[in-house]
Amino acid sequence: MGSVTNDWLPVVEAETKKEYYRNLYAFLKDEYSHHIIYPKSDDIFNALHLTPLSQVKVVILGQDPYHEPGQAEGLSFSVPKGEKIPPSLQNIYKELQAELGLNIPETGSLRKWARQGVLLLNTLLTVRAHEAFSHKGRGWEYFTDALIRAVNKEDRPIVYLLWGKAARDKKEMLSNPKHLILESAHPSPLSAHRGFMGNGHFKRANEFLTAHGAEPIDWQLED
Repeated sequence: MGSVTNDWLPVVEAETKKEYYRNLYAFLKDEYSHHIIYPKSDDIFNALHLTPLSQVKVVILGQDPYHEPGQAEGLSFSVPKGEKIPPSLQNIYKELQAELGLNIPETGSLRKWARQGVLLLNTLLTVRAHEAFSHKGRGWEYFTDALIRAVNKEDRPIVYLLWGKAARDKKEMLSNPKHLILESAHPSPLSAHRGFMGNGHFKRANEFLTAHGAEPIDWQLED
């Protein structure tokens, strides 16, 4: 796994000393040796590499990585440039267009968001090919909960976009009165029209950041 070298390091180091993480590491070493696992091991911590803790403005929580070839790149909802845009991300783009009048891009890469302070964090960071949630219950939940708690301690305006039950279940950890929590259905085609479409989250996030003296996110992605 790629090492973390920015200001996430103290949080990550504290977790690596715990028994669950040692067990998780051994499990992953075996999984990567005997199965096809996504993302590539060097990409597991891309969300942390691209968005240092001190720069987090918005948190978008996903579930587990995409489990088909070429899609997962260590960022929730994001796929590398050139890959077909998944249905959930298509709905995210439609909502951005409806809210802010943005052009729908041809790229599925959300790295521009990550570099602006959007933490694109999955609650599970690895998955076996073609087997959704195959690494559930192996320890990643403890690890990503520690990351969420670290963000919760940050003394500045931060917005959480909690889409779907898996993300909304993390709400109980979020106690900082300086932060804004926005909840809705997941952008998946199965649930997007039950509350995701029309939720206004992207506009509300930027209004909150601006009102508290922080730079808003430029959500427009270039092809």
